[in-house]
Amino acid sequence: MNIDIKLHKADLPDDLNVGNIIAVDCEMGGLNIKRDPLFLVQISEGNLDAHIIQLDRKSYKSPNLVKILEDPKIKKIFHFARADVSFLQYYLKVNIENIECTKIKSKLSRTYTDKHGLKDLIKEVIGIDVSKQYQSSDFGGKLSDQQIKYCANDVIYLHKINDFLDKLLLREKRMDLYKKTISFIKTRVDLDLASFKDDIWSH
Repeated sequence: MNIDIKLHKADLPDDLNVGNIIAVDCEMGGLNIKRDPLFLVQISEGNLDAHIIQLDRKSYKSPNLVKILEDPKIKKIFHFARADVSFLQYYLKVNIENIECTKIKSKLSRTYTDKHGLKDLIKEVIGIDVSKQYQSSDFGGKLSDQQIKYCANDVIYLHKINDFLDKLLLREKRMDLYKKTISFIKTRVDLDLASFKDDIWSH
């Protein structure tokens, strides 16, 4: 399988046309938003392509990327949008529009399993057992070929996974429930950024 991977410094090129549906993922230095830096953002148009942006951590200025993320006409497919959107909002000061989350879709549709990680979805939907060996590696310096391939794998399959999960949601008549759930994502991110991590509905 030949994957077209392009590595960019600080931002996407001015003339890049990404279409109207992209997959998005991030690599961070941990999961504590106010402590751990955002290193990379990966996007894919769904054609076995991946654009990997090494962010400028001194300024976090990426106007072309921000423009795409804020465009309501472009659908953004995340896996675990809650974490990625939180980091993007905090570091890039971006208001992301038109968000989809395959983890939420999986939990609402694949009730026959408790395995909702991206690796599990790729194995079921695509039939490939991808390695997560580099998930916990340092993405803040010079990237190895293995790290670059890992980053690409996190986005190149999301379009097909999203389509698969949409069909399951429709079949099980849970698409409306998903739409109501994903409409809460921006509020959930705001709660996280305000340090309300627990379930606010619990007793």
